[in-house]
Amino acid sequence: MPAIPALRLHNQKITANDLSTPESVVAHLGAVQAQDFSMSKLAVGLRLPGATDAEIEAALNSGALVRIHVLRPTWHLVPGADVRWLLALTGKHIKAASASRDRDLGLDTVVYARANDLIVRALEGGKHLTRAELMQALENGGISTDASRAVHFMMNAETDALVCNGVPRGKEQTYALLDEKVPQGPMLNREEAIATLALRYFTSHAPATLADFHWWSGLPMPDARAGLENIKKHLYTFDWEEKTYWHGDTTPLQSAETVFLLPAFDEYTVSYKDRSAVFDTRWHREAITANGIFKPIIVVNGQVAGIWKRSIQKNKLLIEPTFFNGAEPPVSLEKAVQRLGAFWGMAV
Repeated sequence: MPAIPALRLHNQKITANDLSTPESVVAHLGAVQAQDFSMSKLAVGLRLPGATDAEIEAALNSGALVRIHVLRPTWHLVPGADVRWLLALTGKHIKAASASRDRDLGLDTVVYARANDLIVRALEGGKHLTRAELMQALENGGISTDASRAVHFMMNAETDALVCNGVPRGKEQTYALLDEKVPQGPMLNREEAIATLALRYFTSHAPATLADFHWWSGLPMPDARAGLENIKKHLYTFDWEEKTYWHGDTTPLQSAETVFLLPAFDEYTVSYKDRSAVFDTRWHREAITANGIFKPIIVVNGQVAGIWKRSIQKNKLLIEPTFFNGAEPPVSLEKAVQRLGAFWGMAV
């Protein structure tokens, strides 16, 4: 096998921690899947030397990072400077993916326009409100809501570039107006946006295939292919198992043993259509549930080798590893556990 696992560890900045801010990490990756909020912060932190949970959350609270529906569609972290051109690129595809369910829920452009207006009025003036509070504002304005409709109302407001994550209220997430929280960044035309997203993906996730980029971005295949075509002069290729892999980094790699405790939904696994180069298909059911929930993983020498759970007892972080093949934990696992403790500011 080509050195796909080692190159991906390097290019995803898991072994090459040479960036200095949360937003530079996320910009390098293009976007970071974030439906599990706590784990998404860890995904950024493990790629940033000495980072803590509080540092990543501060970037989210300031608008340097934004948590929003932008790819596939699901929650992602993206740099605040990029959020508007990304939404302009992917928003219509997110709406198209929701169209059938919209009809089932009785939602159309007229209802969404009324809902957007009420949401904006409720948040104006720097308010940060929970989804429940915003749904109450819609009810007061004569729009019926329930749990399913609430999800669609807020995702539509996000893809229309109206709202983004606010400052959490305890453990409860809030929304804020995007234009009040995040300064205007550069806008790209569609061709530039597709090429920029493709370059970021193939720079950070390489080696990867066109099918991987198509899956990760959620773009139609013609757009994904056009993006790769636009940037392939910057990339190298090799073929393995009848697939063409594209990559842009040929840095020599160290052969020392590596062990990482990566979070749920980490880009190392979730961002590829074909995960077989780093994740034996025999163990998929152990780490990915039937409804697509990715568990936290243990990666040994680039291969997904197990899963882990965390718990807290008497203010101490406890990590419970489970290896797929029943092997004994490698000695260097303790270093990975210590890194989690440092990130969350807890003894282990």
